[in-house]
Amino acid sequence: MEYSPRTPEERYGPALVKAQEEMKSRAPHSIAEWAGVQYTGSEEAGEFSVRFWDSTYTVTFPDATVLDAAGKEPHIGTKIILLHYLLTAKGTPMADRWVAFREFPGGLGYDAAFQARVNRRLAGTFGERLPAFETAARALGGMPLDVGDMAFTFDLLPRVRVAVVIYEADDEFPADANLIFDGAAGDYLPTEDIAVLGDIVAGRLGKYKAD
Repeated sequence: MEYSPRTPEERYGPALVKAQEEMKSRAPHSIAEWAGVQYTGSEEAGEFSVRFWDSTYTVTFPDATVLDAAGKEPHIGTKIILLHYLLTAKGTPMADRWVAFREFPGGLGYDAAFQARVNRRLAGTFGERLPAFETAARALGGMPLDVGDMAFTFDLLPRVRVAVVIYEADDEFPADANLIFDGAAGDYLPTEDIAVLGDIVAGRLGKYKAD
């Protein structure tokens, strides 16, 4: 029998359904306050407006349908991150303190994979191409940060901030990179979703092509 890889919907469908069901039991105005997003409507029905990096999405309440600006449903991974953000948000102030992925609950066990999929990927792409990194980072809304050889911060969600730090290769050391997170991120997303954010950032920066 020929093996057929599972689609994203098959892999992540149960997580999406679980999040949608949980949304029905929540108080939307409280969610909006804790997540730092706008909610329009009543306690019975309405919609959230949620910024995710450089796009804004609508999340309906209580059925938790996610739509992009064109009224279309985005990738299932985007849906899950947005719903988990709304459901996990604790209203914690931004920590203004950077932490590595391994410092989040359960992060140490997945850190080797995170290093390979995110940090080494960024180092390989930009470790000897700082001008390309600067171009991509600024085009994607990054703000300069004074650390490493070059670094930029990105506000991915209203209360989730990351920074990408690049260390250029020299005669003694190979290129290195670190994607770090504001310390409050764990109060807004499960660790699994924080790892996915790392993948998203590394992928979008690496694929950016200047006009």
